[in-house]
Amino acid sequence: MRLLTLIVTVMIVSRAAYAQMPNDAIYMSKNTACLALSYNHSSWDKYWENKLKRENLNIGTQTTQTAMAMLAVGVTKNFDVIVGVPYIWTKASAGNLKWDKGFQDVSGWLKYRFFNKSGLSLNAVVGGSVPMTNYVPDFMPMSIGLRSKTATGRLVVRYKHTSGVYLTAYSSYIFRSKIKIDRDSYLMYEKLYNTNEVSVPNAYDLSARIGFTNKAIQTEVFVERGACVDGDYIRRNQMPFPTNNMKSTAVGWYGKFQPKNLGFNARVSYVVDGENAGQAISYQAGILYQFGYIKSGKK
Repeated sequence: MRLLTLIVTVMIVSRAAYAQMPNDAIYMSKNTACLALSYNHSSWDKYWENKLKRENLNIGTQTTQTAMAMLAVGVTKNFDVIVGVPYIWTKASAGNLKWDKGFQDVSGWLKYRFFNKSGLSLNAVVGGSVPMTNYVPDFMPMSIGLRSKTATGRLVVRYKHTSGVYLTAYSSYIFRSKIKIDRDSYLMYEKLYNTNEVSVPNAYDLSARIGFTNKAIQTEVFVERGACVDGDYIRRNQMPFPTNNMKSTAVGWYGKFQPKNLGFNARVSYVVDGENAGQAISYQAGILYQFGYIKSGKK
């Protein structure tokens, strides 16, 4: 029920350290790379069952923690390659649901700036993710992901004033493959399907951000929206399922301090509205290290 594990990965993956990421318009210099190691803690004790906001004493507080390693490589000044690997573990403060942990989905992204003039840049991003392990996808909300292969297309628009103030907006569409579950049948739209193959709804996300940046500092506030394009709803007093139409709107703040090679970042977000999703508050902190991967004088 947490958007990170339900809408991509990316978003898992897209919720990691925010320097040179698949959802921004910041690029590495040519022949340089940035390694980001981050930790994210997300928890909720209330969720939306369809549109009904409620709590579940059999779960108590659900917590998801993520350790992420991400590498961004500058191929040219307008083209980055980004790879991320998350390790996720979940737990509940009440009840007897089995907790889960493990590597989730490895993701890769190509980011290209195809227009850059007078402070305005347009950026095209394509990417995808593949499950790394055979984790259980349908034991929600304790599962670490959906185990669906994904393909994402994204457009990022950014305007930066000479003062350092900037506006960024992006929109994405996420294609998701079918998955197989460890049961012979399941319900969707109140209809029984006698198969272990499940169609996971495609999804989209969009965001608007306003912030300030210079050579050492970046700070911004944002609003994010992520949702499935279709899907059913959590039935009354039932567990969620990968076919659910999950929607979530979050607000938050992000900051980065990187005067030279070594840097640090932090992020906080809060889900203010949703359907079939938990009202999560998330905290993230990370370490960034930038380095050259080709020595000067060598081709």
